Amino acid sequence: MQQAHSADGTPIAWEAIGPADAPGVVVVGGAFSTADAARPLAHALADLGLRGVVLDRRARGASGDTRPYAPEREVEDLVAVVAAAGDVRAVFGHSSGAVLALRAAAEGLDVEHLFLSEPPFAFDDSRPPQAPDLVDRLQAHVDAGRPEDAVVLFQREAVGLPDEVIEQIRQAPMWPDLVAVAQSTVYDATITGETPVPSPAMTAVTMPVTVLRGGRTWPFLVVATDRLAEVLPTGRLVVVPESQDHGLHPAGTAREVAATLG
Repeated sequence: MQQAHSADGTPIAWEAIGPADAPGVVVVGGAFSTADAARPLAHALADLGLRGVVLDRRARGASGDTRPYAPEREVEDLVAVVAAAGDVRAVFGHSSGAVLALRAAAEGLDVEHLFLSEPPFAFDDSRPPQAPDLVDRLQAHVDAGRPEDAVVLFQREAVGLPDEVIEQIRQAPMWPDLVAVAQSTVYDATITGETPVPSPAMTAVTMPVTVLRGGRTWPFLVVATDRLAEVLPTGRLVVVPESQDHGLHPAGTAREVAATLG
């Protein structure tokens, strides 16, 4: 992986997959995701003649972290990766990564197209609002050397997983990888907590925006994606039948991205 240096000096690890002269699509993952999680989509994009660019968001994988944190720092991280990767036509964000991508576009990110996959906006009362002290409680767990507790708290309150599902995840091989990026739960909760619905600047974004959701996903995400496509001036909703339960189907998703970019 290569490194781009953000405005505050933080190194952000990234990698391009696909032909060097192909148009780039930067993939921004959601909670707990690293560049590894984005590689299947990047390879699927490469198979269709695009160049998938994956990155480790701040406080994840091979990327660094610099305090104090603010969502603007992650916007700057994304801008740095787009500049370093060269010839990037689009940014694809999933879940909280989609919220971040839309925020970056509102703050002037210079790309031709935005793809927003299941951003967890809360347009109605289909899910409870995020507790105002969640960020502080997450950080307290991390600072006290209890990253496992931060992961559980985020899964319970920010994602809304029932305790029995969380316990299954604790027993799964993926658990150590989640604990390793516990600090990033503070950052994701900050992003979604500050913008439970799109800000006026976000809804004023005029670049073409494709909003995607799976053929079967969580009910509140159906509301979130449908409403977002309606409120964005250039929003267009696309349903990827193969994607299920807030996951990404690499080939199906890449098909829609490539068809849109032409």
